[in-house]
Amino acid sequence: MKEAFTKSMARNIYYGGSLFFVLLFIGLTVDTHRKLPKSDNSQAITESVAHGKRLWEENNCIGCHTLLGEGAYFAPELGNVYERYGNSKEAIKAFIKSRPVNGIPGRRSMPQFNLTEEELDAIADFLEYTNGIDTQDWPPNIQG
Repeated sequence: MKEAFTKSMARNIYYGGSLFFVLLFIGLTVDTHRKLPKSDNSQAITESVAHGKRLWEENNCIGCHTLLGEGAYFAPELGNVYERYGNSKEAIKAFIKSRPVNGIPGRRSMPQFNLTEEELDAIADFLEYTNGIDTQDWPPNIQG
């Protein structure tokens, strides 16, 4: 029993396989879109939040911290810092103003950025905004 692999068999495998994977791709795309959470636009991006984002970028905060899982892992995650500090912008501002805490040689510490009160309010507003984003339970623990 000798069967030869013909051009028509190869063509049928090619077209059949292509059709199968295109349908699989479409099916997985539809399934993903059904499972994605609905967007909640209840949080408006104010000018203060946008200013806080610009300050975040200008001071390269992501060079040490992560935000929503993105960034460096040198310092704590800040996506939930508003919640960690008891939903208090004043606590966040006080922490930023108190940096650096000197006293332990060789220990990493956050530098003093000498931000104005308006800039501190903007950073706190930005961190409050990011805390309100539905991250599907990220980070896995409150400590970041």
